[in-house]
Amino acid sequence: REDGYHEVRMIMQTIHLYDWLHFRKTKEEGIHLSSNLYYLPVNENNLIHKAAKLMMEEFSIQEGIEIRLQKYIPVAAGMAGGSTDAAATLLGVNELLGLGFQKKQLQKESVRIGADVPYCVLGKTAHARGIGEKLTEIASPPQAYLVVAKPDINVSTPVVYRALDSLPSYPHPDVEGMIQALEQKDLNALCEKLGNVLELVTAKEYPVIGQIEDVLLKEGAKAALMSGSGPSVFGIFDTEGQAQTACKALEKAALAKQLFVTTFENGEG
Repeated sequence: REDGYHEVRMIMQTIHLYDWLHFRKTKEEGIHLSSNLYYLPVNENNLIHKAAKLMMEEFSIQEGIEIRLQKYIPVAAGMAGGSTDAAATLLGVNELLGLGFQKKQLQKESVRIGADVPYCVLGKTAHARGIGEKLTEIASPPQAYLVVAKPDINVSTPVVYRALDSLPSYPHPDVEGMIQALEQKDLNALCEKLGNVLELVTAKEYPVIGQIEDVLLKEGAKAALMSGSGPSVFGIFDTEGQAQTACKALEKAALAKQLFVTTFENGEG
């Protein structure tokens, strides 16, 4: 698009992996952000700061806010961790200051911060279109266990998209088939429909992504795929025991420093 964004069609899913954000009013004006990770910016370059500023400017709020971030979601991982924190900030500041925004209003405003933020305000399972801001809530997946592995590399989303644009053509995953599998609570069909066009370019540049997927599949994953623009990879398992074993295999292979066993959030049994 002329504005630099790409039109998307994708299924977005929340998982049980989260950061903590603590909000408190202060007598000192402005936004005061701190983090448990020294290398994260705590100024206007942080989406948390941008989200708080947007809310405070909307209502010309003069009092100050202190926000403490405890970060656990991997950074620069293709998992919308920053967008998740921005969404939590919109919801948190709205409640802290009694601004009275409804969720739908926050979703509409939040696209000014980033394309993934409207979904992160919504959560659950959604079909995303446009640049990611046109959201339709859909059926949640059945119960399953996930291994999430983030290798020790960082990927630039703009660079990945530029590389994708240079390809003459590429197949697009069957989004409609995925929605049908979700409606039918069919985990096998869901796994068969998994796809990520961005993996075509990211995995080519970083072979470790494919290596992680190979280990996950060897350890019994029903499917394995890169998340977003990468480099995080997730595998879907029937049982927690399988997921834990696969996690240990990845640890032994030293393919990823950050490893998590988790589940779908709002999934149903």
